[in-house]
Amino acid sequence: MNKKVAMVTGSTMGIGLSIAKQLSEDGFKVAVTGLTQESANEVAQTIPNAKGYELHVENKQQVFDVVQHVVADLGQLDVIVNNAGITKEVTVAEMSETDFDQLWNVNVKGVLFGMQAAAAQFKQQNSKGKIINAASIGAYSVAEKHAGYSATKFAVRSLTQGAAKEFGADNITVNAYCPGYVMTPMMENILNQYAQQNGTTVEEEIARGSQRIALQRPATPQDISNLVSFLASDKADYITGQAYVVDGGVIYK
Repeated sequence: MNKKVAMVTGSTMGIGLSIAKQLSEDGFKVAVTGLTQESANEVAQTIPNAKGYELHVENKQQVFDVVQHVVADLGQLDVIVNNAGITKEVTVAEMSETDFDQLWNVNVKGVLFGMQAAAAQFKQQNSKGKIINAASIGAYSVAEKHAGYSATKFAVRSLTQGAAKEFGADNITVNAYCPGYVMTPMMENILNQYAQQNGTTVEEEIARGSQRIALQRPATPQDISNLVSFLASDKADYITGQAYVVDGGVIYK
């Protein structure tokens, strides 16, 4: 029996890297994608049964092409994790068209194109498939200066629900994960900015943020990849259209 194949976008660092490693441990062949071929290759070399691909998720043709390269190289596609995303801290009043377009192109179009390409491949294979999208607690509650980011994550929830209804008859499940406060390179950059603005240290900012979390600590990338591992497994075959919050107790829905 062939090993199952998972493609993880934006998987050269942070949550995406953790997901790629976890799915490899779960027995998948993994397609690692990054903004350059070099970065993708470097990461893939550290993960068993992985291969690297350059991918800019806002480019529809490139997304479809990479899916075909993955199938040619690794044999099939069983799971896609549309993880790639960006954030911008900017008020509604000051948000430029460029700011919003960049957020929308990566966070929303990137997810849409990934779903389209994967679903087409699953149907061509006549096999079940799993689509797992990156949302955020920002898809449920908007933080100050993150309205643009949250708008994209609300959109991901909508796309996830709509695609789950559309693709269910083809035995394709579509779900999303909604991380909260996760210690990643992206979060570290944000914390450094907060520390400079507030005259504090990064450690003080972490402690302040943890006070809003029931479990009193930020998430690790592994906390998120544990959920994705489940959603990618056969145990989640009857779950679709859901957006799971993984935040240690911040948003209750």
